[in-house]
Amino acid sequence: MTKSTKVNAAILIIGNEILSGRTQDTNTSTLATWLNSIGVKVNEVRVIPDDEKIIVDTLNVLRKSNNYVFTTGGIGPTHDDITAESVSKAFGIKYEIHKEAFKILEKYYKPGEFNDGRQKMVWMPENADLILNPTSGAPGFSVENVFCLPGVPSILKSMLGGLKNRIVGGEPILSHSISLRTVESEIANNITKIQNENKDVEIGSYPFFHAGKLGVSIVLRSENQSKIDICNTQILEFIKEKKIEIVDR
Repeated sequence: MTKSTKVNAAILIIGNEILSGRTQDTNTSTLATWLNSIGVKVNEVRVIPDDEKIIVDTLNVLRKSNNYVFTTGGIGPTHDDITAESVSKAFGIKYEIHKEAFKILEKYYKPGEFNDGRQKMVWMPENADLILNPTSGAPGFSVENVFCLPGVPSILKSMLGGLKNRIVGGEPILSHSISLRTVESEIANNITKIQNENKDVEIGSYPFFHAGKLGVSIVLRSENQSKIDICNTQILEFIKEKKIEIVDR
């Protein structure tokens, strides 16, 4: 894969607890930030329940339309952890005990602690590649372009370092922010005009409330720093004309 290739990914958050609101999803932000830094653009994020048919169907759509798919959740020891079995079905491969994962967890737990529930965590798709877990022992796994990670945010974060050499990205996606004391309607036309003239830069505007006052952050994103700089100059010009204050956040 050459450096100029566009590389994309989808994130699939699996878990009834996310959909019910009991658990807040922070994994999307962690994964997207990390992927951007290695030149992989996140195309879409989906949140789905612990339902085998939905997992299989969604996975089969996403893995064909993205270079990579990252799933989070559903690989623990309880009855509703069905991600590994669902991935096996999506690929049409056997679901079995992964010998290497078994050895890792057998060593990790004290004698007698590696019970039936915990042994469920070593059942994976046949010939899956392990993603090592430096925090709690139980590994994640990958099959082809699908990478399955745990739902616990701190554990997921600790496992990303081990993936770096297995993900081939394009150019890292750079970003630059300008925070303004204004409202979106005041700058909308100017931003639209600049966006139309700079197709290689993605421009986003995000309202914020800070120190009791409203403001807007403009975020410029591109693989090319010089294109970000051109956009930035154009934005600074119209800000100066309109006498809009830049604020430090």
